[in-house]
Amino acid sequence: MSSTTRRSILKMAGASAAALSIGTRALHASQMPGRPSAEATESRVNKSSNVMAIAAHPGDAFFAMGAPVAMAAQSGAKGFLLSLTLGEKGSLTIPPAQYGVFQREAAEKAASVMNAEALFFEYPDGELPANEEAKFTVCDLIRQYKPSTVVTHWKGSWHKDHRACYDIVQDAVFYAGLASIIRKLPAHEVKEILFSDNWEDAEGFVSDTYLDITPVCDRWLQACSAFPMWRGENGFRYNDYYASRAVTCGCVSNFKQAVAFMSPADQRVRHIRSL
Repeated sequence: MSSTTRRSILKMAGASAAALSIGTRALHASQMPGRPSAEATESRVNKSSNVMAIAAHPGDAFFAMGAPVAMAAQSGAKGFLLSLTLGEKGSLTIPPAQYGVFQREAAEKAASVMNAEALFFEYPDGELPANEEAKFTVCDLIRQYKPSTVVTHWKGSWHKDHRACYDIVQDAVFYAGLASIIRKLPAHEVKEILFSDNWEDAEGFVSDTYLDITPVCDRWLQACSAFPMWRGENGFRYNDYYASRAVTCGCVSNFKQAVAFMSPADQRVRHIRSL
């Protein structure tokens, strides 16, 4: 590869790396009620946004979605990690009731390391219902904590709880942003949704956004280590995978360490007056 081509790739990677420190704004664009606006990328380096990770299980919230939450907390914003189940059936040797307690304790410890807050629902692991009750419950939490950015699962997953979480979040964000839907709290518009880079949700996942996590990478990995499963107790070496993935994403985005996301199609639309 020529040096010119290499420089061009790095330039494009650096320019396209969008994150919580790189924001978006609609330019004279129409907007669907209750949905994030269609946007064009611009710098918002001096701004900070509250970030909420919404995951099927605590491990997903911290391993696949924890880094942007840590970045939010680092910037002075608020970070939340919501687990819709406790992942209580995830151990081959520990009874579900006991393992659920371990998972909650690990999540609370990990959140403390990241200066974030762990939140929990206790839908049954493996049986997460993508019904209206769950969607409005998450809607109410979004209205309560007012995240600007929500990070969640991509729908292309072999795990049924992850697919259910995707469906729940899409409608919950929609409901949360509609003032015409009357709940206990007023409407809150989520500015952007990002789908996390999760090895279990890889079907159809195409990265279009990279977040520089260099300032918080060590802290995030330390937080994840609160979970026994992080070290491979269940057969998958999460520690090696996500630590290595941070380096790989950093390479392709011209950062030292990074995490990748996929944006919904409507957020990738640009409204411009000239090229």
